[in-house]
Amino acid sequence: MAFNTGLSGLRAASVDLEVTGNNIANASTVGFKGSRVQFGDLYASGFLSSGSNPIGDGVRVQDVAQSFGQGNISFTDNGLDMAISGDGFFILNNGGEIRYSRAGQFTIDKNGFVINNQNMKVQGYTADDDGNLSGIRGDLQIQTDNLAPRRTTNLTSSLNLDSRESVLERRIRDFAPIGIGSLRGEGFSFSYSDGSTDYSVPAIDANASARDAAAAINAAPGVTATATTSAVLDGGLDDNFVSTAGDFRLELQVNNSGAIPLDLSNVSSLDDVAKAINATSDNAISASVVDHDDDPLTPERLRVIHSGGDKLDIAYGDAAAGALPAPTTFEGEVLVTTDRNVSQATSDAGTTNFVDTFDATPFTVTNEFNPIDQRTYNHATSTTIYDSLGNDHKLTQFYVKEPSPGNGVGQSQWSVYLQIDGELVGGTDQTPYTATFDQDGELQSVNGDPNGEIIITDWTPKDPSGDPNGADGPPADPDSVVSPIPEPATSSAFVLNLADTTQYGAAFGVNDQRQNGYTTGRLSGLDVSGEGVIFARYTNGQSKSLGQVALGAFSNTDGLSPVGDTTWVETFESGQPVIGAPDTGTLGSIEASSVEESNVDLSAELVNLIIAQRNYQANAKTIETSDAVTQTIINLR
Repeated sequence: MAFNTGLSGLRAASVDLEVTGNNIANASTVGFKGSRVQFGDLYASGFLSSGSNPIGDGVRVQDVAQSFGQGNISFTDNGLDMAISGDGFFILNNGGEIRYSRAGQFTIDKNGFVINNQNMKVQGYTADDDGNLSGIRGDLQIQTDNLAPRRTTNLTSSLNLDSRESVLERRIRDFAPIGIGSLRGEGFSFSYSDGSTDYSVPAIDANASARDAAAAINAAPGVTATATTSAVLDGGLDDNFVSTAGDFRLELQVNNSGAIPLDLSNVSSLDDVAKAINATSDNAISASVVDHDDDPLTPERLRVIHSGGDKLDIAYGDAAAGALPAPTTFEGEVLVTTDRNVSQATSDAGTTNFVDTFDATPFTVTNEFNPIDQRTYNHATSTTIYDSLGNDHKLTQFYVKEPSPGNGVGQSQWSVYLQIDGELVGGTDQTPYTATFDQDGELQSVNGDPNGEIIITDWTPKDPSGDPNGADGPPADPDSVVSPIPEPATSSAFVLNLADTTQYGAAFGVNDQRQNGYTTGRLSGLDVSGEGVIFARYTNGQSKSLGQVALGAFSNTDGLSPVGDTTWVETFESGQPVIGAPDTGTLGSIEASSVEESNVDLSAELVNLIIAQRNYQANAKTIETSDAVTQTIINLR
């Protein structure tokens, strides 16, 4: 009996030594789970009773159980190495056999499949060509093809336009000259688009000069009036008359104030007469020689101009002929210009040229927007967009502050110009878009669209030489383009969204600018997220999900059967696995570029080794002692 008891102890201690030695041998094995021996005592027992004085029959190994506790996580330089932080196993396809492992040392084979060191393929959820993950589980495969280009169909700009900026662009209505005779006795009223109070010009005096009329009209806000008097002397006054006359004379009076002294003693041509007039002390008067009606066959004529619009009386002739003829009277005319704030002009007593043509007179921009002249716009920002071939193009947005609509309270307006590769698009070469902001600086609309969207339908992608580059061009029917642009896109049309643009009293700034296009990209690296999603990084700065690692968990992890290579297989005792994505349910998360180390505590195992050795020696002593007792009995004879 004692021999059997000691022998069972030797066997148990030997198993303990083997398990401890196996743990020590795998102390550096990634994903290894240490085992421990579970012992049970042995007693003789009958059918109904174990006896009154039971004596044990020794010990037996009941089980060798593995400890599935978390091992330490260490970082590596392999982007595809993965460690599970929490519950779960990697699912591996070993030629059709499904195995489970905590060892996440993965690489890629020649066909792009993610495998472990034993060429077992990692299982996960596959992704489509656009990177959308599906619920279909299969072998994870990394596609190394180039990422095809994507055209820009949406551009979102979040800007702040400085509300403190001044209005740069000046638009005016410039009317035809009006003779003073048409203005005398007239009164005028001007209305304003910004809600300012109408301004009334009193009736022009019946004896007023053009200078007086211009001064009265010029007093109206937003109205500029200037007067000038131009006298072209016809009626035989030419070089021949001046040179052949015995004593050429010319008298010039301004507003009947007396003849202006002129030195005509040595004149022999109209040019000499013009020089004599220009030499007077009255700087408002000037003279020049012109072709009548710009006809080179017509004799030259003398033109005298009074820049202030005063009345001119001019008489000329030959002194030898006696008294000069009666003077010819020339009265001035008024030039009227109104800016864009003047919405209407009316005449009190009758009609005048500029009132009659007010609505029909187009605006003239005196400092028209010019993308190469930064003085003609307040702000500008550029971003890169892409055509259907993946070629990059520079889109520049220009913002020009406009006068406030209405009465200037509660609203602000900006003009928006768009340029791609130096060419204005979106029709802004003719008419810019108008962005309207409320009293809080929030965008109200762009051309009446409360969503703040601009749809560009007239862009033709071109190469550096300015010729179409073969990419998709404008849509055949621009009116059919809607936002958002459906996929796949079939034209160069895209949407510019300014909904998040503001107008605050702060410096201009680009808060965010995003577009959905990109050029061709080559695979440059792989990243793994905490959810086990494998992302491909491309040289064009884009990334795309290629798949997601799947994890499996068991109700009874201890029921798994180890089959080597740091893997386990499902058994009846373990139950069927619950499979899902990492970091969902009870499944753990993924640590990328990391591995889970063995959970073996080497110090504890060395102590266990000593204990197993002691147990082995003690059981051997039991056998030795039993042998000595037996030998004593034999020696009694």
